[in-house]
Amino acid sequence: MKSWLSLALVFVAVGGFVSDAAAGSRILGTGGVSPIEGGSGGGLLSWSTITGYGSTAEAGTTAFATTVRVDDFDLQTLGAAVGYGNRLELSFARQKLHVEPLDLDLKQDVYGAKVRLVGDILYTPWPQVSFGVQHKRNHTFDVPRALGSEDRNGTDIYLSAAKLWFDGFAGRNLFTNVTLRRTRAAETGLLGFGGPKSGYDLVFESSVALFLNDRWVLGYEYRQKPEVLDAVSEHDWQDLFVAWIPNKHLSVVGAWVELDSIADLPGQNGGYLSLQAAF
Repeated sequence: MKSWLSLALVFVAVGGFVSDAAAGSRILGTGGVSPIEGGSGGGLLSWSTITGYGSTAEAGTTAFATTVRVDDFDLQTLGAAVGYGNRLELSFARQKLHVEPLDLDLKQDVYGAKVRLVGDILYTPWPQVSFGVQHKRNHTFDVPRALGSEDRNGTDIYLSAAKLWFDGFAGRNLFTNVTLRRTRAAETGLLGFGGPKSGYDLVFESSVALFLNDRWVLGYEYRQKPEVLDAVSEHDWQDLFVAWIPNKHLSVVGAWVELDSIADLPGQNGGYLSLQAAF
């Protein structure tokens, strides 16, 4: 926790002293924030957006730190991503999930790539559509294996569509994103990949966010989860979040998350905090 707080302070300092002109030419907020698996998205979900504020022939880099604290689990994630030309995104995230009842840590790395196929969230009448890949490598496979998981590594693929609607609701700008994900990950891969119900599942994810003004955003996310293991049941996730984006170099997201039951431990609800620095 101390290292996470130290990194967060660095983010705040950098965000306050670097000029917005160095970040890129896209409009504030259009790069999204950093989800738990890295890249560009919301809190729990990947979006169609490309990280950073780089437009044509411009590159942007982001780094983030996230903590999710629910009744019996504590997830810490650190990561970075680079976006080029508002077209291509490459990302990396390192996750550590502390399981308090067992006093153990589950660790995973997530390598991501995303490409914008067609459209733009602002400038085309049709949505921005992107295709993404997340390759996940589980580094603590003993527990997943004991629960019936087949593989320590796995790959998700997803297709996302996003659009920002000017004056979309009550005179405010409205952002929407839908994602279809093909996955065989148990609890996003922290409990391994595949099992007795090992066929790939196609799951649905969605986000809606209302811009209260240029810098404050209120939103809701829903993430459908696959059923992979017989030993533990998996439940869908949702969150209600508030994002503060004071400039192109800093974003802060706080959320209330409802994860339901994880590894058959019920009532896993609690807080989410994420900080992102962009360069």
